[in-house]
Amino acid sequence: MIKSKYINIICIGAAALAALLTLLLMILSGAAQKLQPAGSFSSSPEYAGRLFDPDRVHSIDIRIGDWEGFLQNAGKEEYVSCTLVIDGEEFSQVGLRAKGNNSLRLTSEYGLSRYSLKLEFDHYVDGGNYYGLDKFSLDASFQDNSYMKTSLTYDMMEFMGVPAPLCSYVWVTVNGEDWGLFLAIEEPEHAFAKRNFGSRYGDLYKPDYRSLNEENADLALKYIDDDPESYDNVFRNAKFDVSKADQERLIRALKALETGDGLEEAVNVDEILRYFTVQVFVVNLDSYLGRTGHNYFLYEEEGRISILPWDYNLAFGTYSLGMPDPVNDSTLYINYPINTPASGEIMFNRPLYHNLMKHDAYFHQYHAYFDQLIAEYFESGYFEEFVEKTMEMISPYVQKDPTAFCSYEDYLL
Repeated sequence: MIKSKYINIICIGAAALAALLTLLLMILSGAAQKLQPAGSFSSSPEYAGRLFDPDRVHSIDIRIGDWEGFLQNAGKEEYVSCTLVIDGEEFSQVGLRAKGNNSLRLTSEYGLSRYSLKLEFDHYVDGGNYYGLDKFSLDASFQDNSYMKTSLTYDMMEFMGVPAPLCSYVWVTVNGEDWGLFLAIEEPEHAFAKRNFGSRYGDLYKPDYRSLNEENADLALKYIDDDPESYDNVFRNAKFDVSKADQERLIRALKALETGDGLEEAVNVDEILRYFTVQVFVVNLDSYLGRTGHNYFLYEEEGRISILPWDYNLAFGTYSLGMPDPVNDSTLYINYPINTPASGEIMFNRPLYHNLMKHDAYFHQYHAYFDQLIAEYFESGYFEEFVEKTMEMISPYVQKDPTAFCSYEDYLL
């Protein structure tokens, strides 16, 4: 970038015109460029090129002694030991449990057993890992007839430079018997943090409520006071061991978000704006911007916080809690407002969105990122290419999926 005021104005104009023409050609040709995460650490661990190679459907065989017993006790979300065979390679003593909230409960109530799963390599074996990966999940695509909501949203997040979990499609068998097509997702823990932020990464949290009937101000990332005990929903769900100093740093960041003093030193504003661009676009109402206020990861490093994406099977307007009738009317969501993506009652209690949008510069940058997402991800043809490539790859597996939540005809709609 030309910064000196002494450079000839003609050179500046020429450079600007060249940049504009380059951008125009990029959009027209479909050669869209992904943003880089602000302050990101570029690392490609070996597991990224193995299980998370997105260009093929991988295979996982879960070998377990009492699978029926595991399914019967899935609601307890207790770990059991299993052996995994990933693309032909065997890994023993891997922790396995069912995962989910409403999806876990409803799957059981519907009399089905296609649960999403968590698999932890270091649960029973200290330092256990898969080429550096400590934990991943297998997403069952509950309420996702497309099988693509999560993978598409993570791709959009990555495109906009937001640190997002790696993912890939996997054909799962249990003791050699077909179980179905799942999405393998890198769980945000140590391996994820190291990949995105380097070996000296900060603290990672997955805030969540104990009960929706409580105020959950800390889950909403509101500053309450300086007492760490007031932030149980956050610190109870720390992914790493945190000290009192770690807690104090995070609370100071929330206070800065509340007061506006030292805001940019305490909040990774630009990355958060890019996160909300995608988050609002995909109308994910089971999220920070929804009534529940959860399904996100909070990252803090040296007193600066950012929000990271998680859980998109109910995105694209398929979460109905608190929404008007008829809840299945797609016209409610086609033009969902990007400036007020929830009711005022919710918005005023979501400071990470509301307090940033009160600043004109951030508000305009948020709109600029929307323009960029539309032009470079959708109008360029990038989106169509992603969907077509994914459908071509997974359709044969969807067609033969023995535990699918929908028919193959519904998938094709």
